[in-house]
Amino acid sequence: MELDNELKLSVNLEDWVGGEEKLVLRIADDSCELRLTPHQARKLATELILTVNRAEVRSNLRKSQNYTRQAAVPGSGRMREVFVK
Repeated sequence: MELDNELKLSVNLEDWVGGEEKLVLRIADDSCELRLTPHQARKLATELILTVNRAEVRSNLRKSQNYTRQAAVPGSGRMREVFVK
């Protein structure tokens, strides 16, 4: 999978010593690799999902607060006329 133009990440399931399977995350063109048991991979996936959800909630809250602030500022025309009369 490509993360951007230069960074490619591969995710594979490989057999290891004693018939144990490991999930291997490998960054292409680097000697960087992470070997995880299925349990460790599940924990990592859960943490990633929770973190992404928190980021999305924060982003939505910011947008909502900005929208509320903009809606709270009365327009220059009709609203002002109502209060002046």
